[in-house]
Amino acid sequence: MNNTIFSFPKPENEPVKGYNPGSAERKEIRKALDELYKKVTEIPAVIGGKEVKTKNMGEIVMPTENHHVLARYHKVSENEVQAAIAAAMKAQREWADTPWIDRASVMLKIATLISGKYRYLINAATMLGQGKTTMQAEIDSACELCDFLRYNVFYASQIYSDQPCSDKGTLNYNVYRPLEGFVFAITPFNFTSIASNLCMSPVLMGNVCIWKPSTTAMLSNYLLMKIYKEAGLPDGVVNFLPGSGALIGKVAFANENLAGVHFTGSTGTFKGFWKAIGQNIDKYKTYPKIVGETGGKDFIMVHKSADPEQVATAIVRGAFEFQGQKCSAASRAYVPASMWPKVEKIVGKMLKEIKMGDVRDFFAFVNAVIDEASFDNCKNYIDHAKKSKDAEIVFGGKCDKSKGWFIEPTVILAKKPDYKSMCEEIFGPIITIYVYEDKDYEKACHLCDETSPYALTGAIFASDRKALRTGAEILKYAAGNIYYNDKPTGAVVGQQPFGGARASGTNDKAGSYLNLLRWVSPQAVKETFDPARDYKYPFISSAE
Repeated sequence: MNNTIFSFPKPENEPVKGYNPGSAERKEIRKALDELYKKVTEIPAVIGGKEVKTKNMGEIVMPTENHHVLARYHKVSENEVQAAIAAAMKAQREWADTPWIDRASVMLKIATLISGKYRYLINAATMLGQGKTTMQAEIDSACELCDFLRYNVFYASQIYSDQPCSDKGTLNYNVYRPLEGFVFAITPFNFTSIASNLCMSPVLMGNVCIWKPSTTAMLSNYLLMKIYKEAGLPDGVVNFLPGSGALIGKVAFANENLAGVHFTGSTGTFKGFWKAIGQNIDKYKTYPKIVGETGGKDFIMVHKSADPEQVATAIVRGAFEFQGQKCSAASRAYVPASMWPKVEKIVGKMLKEIKMGDVRDFFAFVNAVIDEASFDNCKNYIDHAKKSKDAEIVFGGKCDKSKGWFIEPTVILAKKPDYKSMCEEIFGPIITIYVYEDKDYEKACHLCDETSPYALTGAIFASDRKALRTGAEILKYAAGNIYYNDKPTGAVVGQQPFGGARASGTNDKAGSYLNLLRWVSPQAVKETFDPARDYKYPFISSAE
């Protein structure tokens, strides 16, 4: 028996490769892109380690080339969902009893495979299938994914070593048990790393998982399943179910063994999950743990003391990288009147330089939005602004889906602080600016706090420290992740644990020990070495 006590050091973040012209990594990513582009990948369900082909097929196309089929996938029925739950429950006891260091070793091997052998393939799958530039894919599907895996192992070692004190004559300790049942992971299209983490953080802590991947991220997600198997993850610990979220959810939420939900997606969908759990609460063996990161209406609040060039850069990068399809993307900004002309000019200059195009064009800064529904949604907001007396299109506004779902980076100037696109989540390359009078900074901060139901990310720009403190105090509940003098995107695992509250989720902070704690059910153990032999305490006596 191995009785070594393991303590993992805090890892370093995975270095980001630059993909500069002539570099080795640039050649490798082009090769991987060509490999995936030239074939149509068949994606089955994976249940109990076996590939299941239902022959009820769906297609996956490229966002930037929406007539090109990348993959075809097998949609599951209720029978496959039931089989997946049975496979997970069969694997549960053995995986829960597996020494945690063995589980950690699987996680670290996955990270090693992704950072090395599969780096370019996973990045290429994310680029083609999810519409990311090389740099956005590198940061996501290579670096952040590996960071989640490695940091989670570090945090798990801290959690397991967190033990109570013992008095003389007793031994006290905590057992961090996995949940009693399966975790249902419903993952988003926009981050391959998040898709992995929603499964792997519960799995590291000894849980089993039913995984509903996003259809538009299925190419990269299926590759992850194959990597998990190569790394030694036992069959049935994660079960991969392509198909209808409504159908899969109906079966999963009705099952007595549902022990947890790990979700990233829309606020409306998450509320629906919560209601379904409430309706089925009498069926469950245990109260399911519900962890969700949902919508956002992320802001940039600018004080007159800020640097206009820095503000403009934050607007362009924060709003338009990955076409604004980040939960943290800047979607509204409050700019003082004295500064707006300078900011407008700099933003305009940057947008003239930005190229929009295919992911394989390494000069393109902006690609296409994920699908036609997203395209139509963005176009509706742009069309509304063009017709409204309360708004004006300052930059962009063109839309074209003839080849790919391309929405031009768009800046809307709102004449009212409660204009439609200042309040509602869009999830596209659109930012709305409200210009306020310099003297009304505090009023603008209160407007920002009260305008949206969300509270995910935000940024405050000010060189005046008092103004920064004032804004921070007013906006302290408006964002789970707040940035001072930086764009509201780009949280790094181990540096800025990510998550928001209000309508943005349960704020369980992915990329920290806080998230892992949700996937254990602690048991406190007390052993007494010399138990009492008489019920009487000393105060019970007939003598005075």
